[in-house]
Amino acid sequence: MAVDPNIKIVVADDSGTMRIMFKQILSKAGFTNLVMAVNGADGIEKVKAEKPDLVISDWNMPQMDGLEFLQALRKMDEFKALPFIMATAQSDKGQQMAIMEAGGNAHCPKPFDEAQITGAIEKAFTGGMGETQRVKKKRSIVGGRVELNVAHIQITDHLALGALKHRIQTGDVETQHFDLSTSLMAGWNPIQEGLESGEIDCAFVLAPIAMDLFAYDSPIQLVLFAHKNGSTFVRSRHYDHRFDSLQSFYKYKVVDIPHKMSVHHMLAHKFLKELGLKPGVPGKKAINVRFEVVPPIKMPGIMKENEDVAGFMVAEPVATKAIKAEIGNLEFYSASRWEDHPCCIVAMQKDFIQEHPEAVQEFVSLLVDTGEYIENDKNRAAEIAVNFLDPQGKMGLNPQVLQNVFSQPMAIRWDGLYPEASDLDKIQRYMHDVMDIGKIIDLEKFIDNSFANTAYNI
Repeated sequence: MAVDPNIKIVVADDSGTMRIMFKQILSKAGFTNLVMAVNGADGIEKVKAEKPDLVISDWNMPQMDGLEFLQALRKMDEFKALPFIMATAQSDKGQQMAIMEAGGNAHCPKPFDEAQITGAIEKAFTGGMGETQRVKKKRSIVGGRVELNVAHIQITDHLALGALKHRIQTGDVETQHFDLSTSLMAGWNPIQEGLESGEIDCAFVLAPIAMDLFAYDSPIQLVLFAHKNGSTFVRSRHYDHRFDSLQSFYKYKVVDIPHKMSVHHMLAHKFLKELGLKPGVPGKKAINVRFEVVPPIKMPGIMKENEDVAGFMVAEPVATKAIKAEIGNLEFYSASRWEDHPCCIVAMQKDFIQEHPEAVQEFVSLLVDTGEYIENDKNRAAEIAVNFLDPQGKMGLNPQVLQNVFSQPMAIRWDGLYPEASDLDKIQRYMHDVMDIGKIIDLEKFIDNSFANTAYNI
């Protein structure tokens, strides 16, 4: 359904940066008749005065948050049926269910682009929210090889997949049980949705995203770690050690992260908390450092233009490029806070595992071997990475930038990918117990390490 681009939309978000991004993204999607509000209370007044056709609101806002905003509208006869989209960093499944139960019509998790917000707008005017419908995917089998589609995004964390694809295409290895195809996604949210619906067979995905899906009964399992280490916290160039302590510099500022359900969020939170600060998202709890979820590729530009942004934590090569461009300076490499930590994992549909175990074993074993292939020749890996991560040249990647990434102290690693439950438990315990995020899952049921056992001769 095509929605009239001239509809009036009230947009509520307490972040000035996010209001600018809303305007930019909605404008690209064709929607320019916008009324901006700074929180839920302001949103109520704007809705009463403007009589909009649609509301798009953040969740975490002071005075009145997005959920309270939605609930208040649903109590007013005039606005009981007013289409309402929650566009928020609250992207975990529990929060999505709360939106649906309160009468929301759609959910668009941050970070999003014009295609995703357009999809949410169309959903808000048609069927509204509901339980994600699983699809029974028909997978083609040719010559005894099943099609295996693997999703990823444009970060060096996922180079093992790109290098394996390169090895297959060049004839360095020949698969017997699967034909590999890869899908480059615009961000984490499409991967999350594809895993949940069953449209995606397998994905390189942030571990906490996959764990959260599993907690709400998505039939996926972890078969391997995708990499270790690899992220960087970049501090704004506006820091001056002659006048600022780290605590005073970050206090009352913004730190950008790529996703709420990420080890980036966890490590940044832990770092700021150790400085004696109270990091978090705006809401009921008192905070003095604000986390905002924005697309990784936009982080350097946002920090360059906005002095309220004190830093960001992101995967490579975004951080190295930002430091080289003197937009920011190194605060820390993630491995300096937690050596050899996991980040992204290889998540696979359980039905694929059950129906095609030979293909899964071959895929896992080749990924393990390809990790060593990368480690043994980083110059070759950098050449492969340019073509895999930036096929259209939009990121401006070149082998030298990636060689700089690979040569960092405690850099990203693609060897030793065996899935250790203790590492994932450390993530889920901190996020659940300290940050009040997510649910505790049974890691023995989530992890299928039988394929890694064979690959590593355990």
